[in-house]
Amino acid sequence: MTDLPPTDDPNDINTPADREPAAPSPASGVAPVGAGSSAGGPGGSAGSAEGAEGEQGAAGSVGSAGGGGGPAGAAGAGSPAAGGKAGAGGSSTPSLGRDAAGEPGGSPAAEGRPGGPASSSSFPADAEGEPTPEKTGRPAGEPLSAAGHGETGRRSFDHWFGEKDRNGFIHRSWMRAQGFSDEVFDGRPVIGICNTWSELTPCNAHLRRLAESVKRGVWQAGGFPLEFPVMSLGETMLRPTAMLFRNLLSMDVEESLRGNPIDGAILLTGCDKTTPGSIMGAASVDLPTLVVTGGPMLNGKFRGCDIGSGTAVWRFTQDRNAGRMTEEDYAAAESGMSRSNGHCMTMGTASTMACMAEALGLQLTGSAAIPAVDSRRYSIAQQAGQRIVKMVEEDLKPSDILTRDAFANAVRANAAIGGSTNAVIHLLAIAGRVGVELTLDDMDEWARGVPWLVDLQPSGKYLMEDFYYAGGLPAVMKEILPLLKADAITVTGKSIGENVARAERTDWSGQEGAPAHPVIRPVGNPLGSGAGTAVLKGNLAPDGAVVKQSAASERLLQHRGKALVFSSIEEYDKAVDDPDLDVDEDTVLVLQNSGPRGYPGMPEVGNMTIPRKLAEIGVDDMVRISDARMSGTAYGTVVLHVTPEAAVGGPLALVRTGDWIELDVPARRLHLDVSDEELAKRRADWQPPAAPTGRGWAKLYVEHVTQANQGCDLDFLIGKTGSAVARQSH
Repeated sequence: MTDLPPTDDPNDINTPADREPAAPSPASGVAPVGAGSSAGGPGGSAGSAEGAEGEQGAAGSVGSAGGGGGPAGAAGAGSPAAGGKAGAGGSSTPSLGRDAAGEPGGSPAAEGRPGGPASSSSFPADAEGEPTPEKTGRPAGEPLSAAGHGETGRRSFDHWFGEKDRNGFIHRSWMRAQGFSDEVFDGRPVIGICNTWSELTPCNAHLRRLAESVKRGVWQAGGFPLEFPVMSLGETMLRPTAMLFRNLLSMDVEESLRGNPIDGAILLTGCDKTTPGSIMGAASVDLPTLVVTGGPMLNGKFRGCDIGSGTAVWRFTQDRNAGRMTEEDYAAAESGMSRSNGHCMTMGTASTMACMAEALGLQLTGSAAIPAVDSRRYSIAQQAGQRIVKMVEEDLKPSDILTRDAFANAVRANAAIGGSTNAVIHLLAIAGRVGVELTLDDMDEWARGVPWLVDLQPSGKYLMEDFYYAGGLPAVMKEILPLLKADAITVTGKSIGENVARAERTDWSGQEGAPAHPVIRPVGNPLGSGAGTAVLKGNLAPDGAVVKQSAASERLLQHRGKALVFSSIEEYDKAVDDPDLDVDEDTVLVLQNSGPRGYPGMPEVGNMTIPRKLAEIGVDDMVRISDARMSGTAYGTVVLHVTPEAAVGGPLALVRTGDWIELDVPARRLHLDVSDEELAKRRADWQPPAAPTGRGWAKLYVEHVTQANQGCDLDFLIGKTGSAVARQSH
């Protein structure tokens, strides 16, 4: 076998030891990687095999990358990963163990864990028909340790597949119904592939195919991949808002991982809330976890121009309302915007959270921006499958990665890319799950002075496909590396600094068909400085509000205007086209009762459409204030996440039409120009709105959801429970 060459890939999971052919373990009865075997394992008859491409004999093992040790049956097990071919009765299931150094190629026995048989025969059984101690590797009657670990320290083996009693029989037997052979029960890491696929979530509709690439990698690295579904949240379909169900998804992920025979997890995500929701659930369990996002769509096209998901919707709708776009063109643009699988290709919430997963260190380097239909998306998914097996061996968990330094890196990266305001809520919620203290003040401080480098819609010109070709997030993080905590560890086992050390920023300027200006600006020539999400406070938002500076109009960052108040989005929608609406371009539009409890779920309605009478005369932005969120694809001088929200009696509930409001983003101030005495009178008269629902999940949510400045998690979910195995089920 030719040694693998060195590589500059920061995601390369092969250490120098991996590149050497591993010596066969005496206990394993299998050949080293690619070497072939001229003899079967103990109890087997001799086979015939020569070289890496040799054929497997009736009993021997060829090209096995460290298959199971222990007694061999009548037929050996070949590994397709090493080029072997199964003989008669053999199994082609990849079976990679570990050598004496813990690297691929050795046997499970060499690692101090039980080896699986090289055959597909049944487990040796005692008189009662139960698996024997020889199979489980644990003396008869030996209890598990107090920590819940037996011989292997692997929860899947010690509590499920390695048990010699009736429960072990049940666990293995029912899994065999899917056609799995003995090798998968030999103590190898079981990798749960947590899939948010759904045809009702268009952004995630291709994740079943992506899961197959992950599985391939897991098999190659010696793991046992098992895919399972969790709740999927389709931002464009789910009502009243996908945000209402983010915490429910997190509970689904958490309980699925904790309650099943899983040693490590791959999170397959894509659409906005599926990424943070899955991370929150996995962080609460704290098993080794790696995120694989589905990637953005290809650039949208309309009339020869690139158009962006969501961003084009808001612009075209405004143009149609103003008479600048025909109904025919509006309909034609619809089919050109979404041309392939993948999530929004603007720097909306889905793209932002993919970048946040990578910046936090939970996703392989460079993977956030790869288009969904690019073959490299599937290649890196395969690498992720390989890497998660190693992470289980290393016991590298979310709690090791999600440190305060990691969150500082993510916040600064979000400022540099012009990312979504929704990242604020999601990062706060994730931090709460791992016990990291994180506040709005921290986030505002960390984002100040960070150069805005990425010229992407909705704040800029280009789209995610262009961003990937220009170098993606690694190029951005290398530019701002002096501002980052470069030694923060990641899922690669390396630091952020090591991961991005060789990243390159591609400037296409001057090339045929290239952008006129760099997609990723150099740090010395940014689009702006300190243009990230700003945190505002004042008597209108005592606990904070946010505004995306890069998407706002500079002329409105300091503004004073009279409020026009609406108690619901439905009330606003009825009034927005009224030609007699008492509104001008200096008016401050105020929306109440759209927060986490009031709506419920805090929908993306904060970017209220410009009133038609103003759009018709060319007004394209106004100050808008609410306790809602807005789509990461949206833009404008929109103040969001006002806390406390109106429905719980926050000052926003006391605003009346005609009140003067002052916005001063540079000073981080949001002020309602009404006396304290008048506000006290209004508060005495205020009545809380009726609860929006009286049953089910929404009732539980409304009763327990925290405010936006705490991440909108449920109060009883904050913190982590861990991966302790519950009591037996039978």
